[in-house]
Amino acid sequence: MVVEVVVAAVVVVVVVVVVVVLVLVFVLVVVEVVVVVVVVVVVELVVVVEVVVEIVVVVVVVVVVVVVVAVVVVVVVEEVVVVVVEEKVVEVVGAVEIGVGAVEIGVVVVVVVVVVVVVVVVEVVEVVVVVVVVVVEVVEVVEVVVVVVVVVVVVVVVVVVVVVVVVVVVVVVVVVVVVVVVVVVVVVVVVF
Repeated sequence: MVVEVVVAAVVVVVVVVVVVVLVLVFVLVVVEVVVVVVVVVVVELVVVVEVVVEIVVVVVVVVVVVVVVAVVVVVVVEEVVVVVVEEKVVEVVGAVEIGVGAVEIGVVVVVVVVVVVVVVVVEVVEVVVVVVVVVVEVVEVVEVVVVVVVVVVVVVVVVVVVVVVVVVVVVVVVVVVVVVVVVVVVVVVVVF
């Protein structure tokens, strides 16, 4: 009887230790997954913010360039009109030169605007790529979390079943031992 009780106690202790170890492993895995998710999201958000700041700077530069070019073009056109109206034919050559200068400025402006637009498009594409990467990584992390949760649920169910079985076995053993002891006592009392 003492041996059976000791065995039952050892089994219970082993089950408790296994449950505690499994809980600790689960907690460590969950903490690790959460840390990975936070780090990935924070890093990718920092990259996205940097790219957005770059795009804003480029857009501001484009706006400033366009405004300056518009002012220059307006001034040049006013000068051409004034020269043509005031000097008529005498300054036609000068007006043509000013017009050619205005066209050259316009070409430069168009080139600058095209370059800036290309840069903006590249930056936008970079932001989209970063966002896609973030989404993919978050989905992967979520998949890992789901797998971990499923494994933990299975382990918990198995542990619960094992604990229930052990408890039932211990109860049965105790009942059998008690019955045997009672029978032995009754037999001894009746015989003697």
